[in-house]
Amino acid sequence: MKDRILDAIENHFKQPVFDYNLEEFLEISVEDKGLFYNALEEMAAAGTIVATKKKKYGTPAMFDMVIGKVDIAQGGYGFLMVKGEKGNDVFLPEPELEGVFEGDILLVKIVKRSADGRRREGAVVKVLTRGTTQVIGTFKLQKKFGLVEPQDPKVGTNFYVHLANTNQAMDGDIVVLKVTDWPKGSKIPGGEIVEILGKKGDPYVDILSVIRKFNLPEAFPPAVEAEAEAFPEALDPAELERRRDLRNELVITIDGADAKDLDDAISIDTLDNGNLLLGVHIADVTHYVKEGSALDRDAFDRGTSVYLVDKVVPMLPKRLSNGLCSLHPDVDRFTLSVDMEINPTGDVIKHEIYESVIRSKYRMIYTDVSNLLEDQAEAEIVEKYKDLMPELKQYEALAKILRKRRMDRGAIDFNFVEGKVLTDEEGKAIDVVLDERRVANRMIEEFMLIANETVAEHFNKKDFPFVYRIHEDPDEEKIETFIKYLYNLGVKVKIGKDGIEPKTVQEILEQIEGHKEEHVVNKLMLRSLKQAKYSPLNEGHFGLAAEYYCHFTSPIRRYPDLQIHRIIKESLRGKLSDRRIASLKGIVEEASIQSSDRERVAEQAERDADDMKKAEYMASHVGETFSGLISSVLSFGFFVELPNTVEGLVHMSSLEIMDDFDYDEKSMALVGARSRKRFSIGDLVEVKLTRVDVDQRQVDFQYLQHLEAKEN
Repeated sequence: MKDRILDAIENHFKQPVFDYNLEEFLEISVEDKGLFYNALEEMAAAGTIVATKKKKYGTPAMFDMVIGKVDIAQGGYGFLMVKGEKGNDVFLPEPELEGVFEGDILLVKIVKRSADGRRREGAVVKVLTRGTTQVIGTFKLQKKFGLVEPQDPKVGTNFYVHLANTNQAMDGDIVVLKVTDWPKGSKIPGGEIVEILGKKGDPYVDILSVIRKFNLPEAFPPAVEAEAEAFPEALDPAELERRRDLRNELVITIDGADAKDLDDAISIDTLDNGNLLLGVHIADVTHYVKEGSALDRDAFDRGTSVYLVDKVVPMLPKRLSNGLCSLHPDVDRFTLSVDMEINPTGDVIKHEIYESVIRSKYRMIYTDVSNLLEDQAEAEIVEKYKDLMPELKQYEALAKILRKRRMDRGAIDFNFVEGKVLTDEEGKAIDVVLDERRVANRMIEEFMLIANETVAEHFNKKDFPFVYRIHEDPDEEKIETFIKYLYNLGVKVKIGKDGIEPKTVQEILEQIEGHKEEHVVNKLMLRSLKQAKYSPLNEGHFGLAAEYYCHFTSPIRRYPDLQIHRIIKESLRGKLSDRRIASLKGIVEEASIQSSDRERVAEQAERDADDMKKAEYMASHVGETFSGLISSVLSFGFFVELPNTVEGLVHMSSLEIMDDFDYDEKSMALVGARSRKRFSIGDLVEVKLTRVDVDQRQVDFQYLQHLEAKEN
């Protein structure tokens, strides 16, 4: 019935139509009349169609309306992200967002358009679906009721709790509230407390609150655990016999010191013709996780492992992720291997993909390998790995060749230093240090990149259904804004007729290298680019300047890798019939959408946990002074990033004693009305830490003075 109604409105009437005209056109019988009008009401409630007071029905587009998800900014305003309209979000001013919450699905009327049609402003017509179903916050016990104060500032309101629905929570408890009432007008929403996480400051309560906030599935269902526990420790002899045996080869792993899910190993040989043979051997997770099993369904739902400072929410149970699938040294492990013959210019001239079994000889860590290759290792480490040094030197030389090849074709290499939060035994943040990408990290990165490219190209040419990792071309408007800022810095950018190319981005980064603005320019450029995602269509990877790319190397922690491993193995075994290929088309499309969505959630949760722990660390430094770079400028103030990557806000109100400042959108700067004093992105300033709110992830600074930066 609903399909018939929509088809009639869109293709026959092509404009809003009265209900009785629609009924007549569809020849609704007396028996189906109730069904027809119920369908109209349900479609209007869902936003599929819009109903006027006079009972005229049409699609949202017929009324100049759109449907999308709201993203609320820190300033109180928001943007409606319309599905299928990339880079064309609708601005929603703060008054429109009363009673609207982060993630809500809204029906919005377009009320203003810019002359070029790029910018739109909307008015909220209706909340179609609530994006917030539960809230994490602090319980405040009143005389006759309770309140929950949300941790997330985007929620924007407290929640009422009847005393019968407090679940015996005590004043000050961190709780999970299920939202049950969304009243209209000025009344606050209400709910019931479904879980008490603990007291503020208790060990791991803060990380647990992040897990609940993003609905991360922490515990595995009993059926999933049972499947994982049922696998024998010993490998199947028949399967061992069938695979290529690499157990006598010099295969090693290089990972972080605290990594437990080791899913990639490498090997290297010099061939008679002088070329190098690089082997990348990836844990064969699909040997255990069969399609349609409880393990597979749960892994699909999770999509990815989530790394929250010092806690991991894994995609697979530990029996697999840290045990049977992890490529520990001196134990036999099933793998999926790709051997690549690479010439002196970095081209893969031959490759082979096959099922294998390995026995890793060394479990090395990034720090040790970097120290060895940079002649900084302690004598004990030098002695321990002296027999392996020729291979490590080969790896280093090959990585340089591969990197040069990538750079020559225009791949973008952001020179970022990440901040890493260190915690004590109880999970309390004790320091924020720089987590550098040293020679060993870059080396493994190059090997995984070339393996992913090789596998993607191989299966693209076979034209089998596949999950690709794609990175679309940048949004034109965002790039224009970025280029205007570069112009103010004196950086000249030439854009061709076909838009910006990866090589152009790399040239920009090279021009700015060594300047005080380098770090913030890197960040601004990254924000100007679109996010990479998964797709059943191979559309290339802009950032890598790669025609073919996929994620093949981490099946323990990413579902797309696991999914394409199945396809690879079925291809190798000759089991991809026409019928199977037809069914795989739907499978890879579903896996691409789900994995992209879950990746976004994981990124948000990881960022939120990092921000929280960074704020927790900074809370013990209130009153101290710091130097940092202005990383972004907004109408209400500017953010300063410290050398340890912590960011804090200098609010406009704290500058008012100096002058009245206006925001110059073109140069992205605050300018004093009388003094003409400027606060611009990249300025080095001294600030004082005045306030930290860990729950809100907020760090506030007071501006003290500008500092002179030394140019390299």
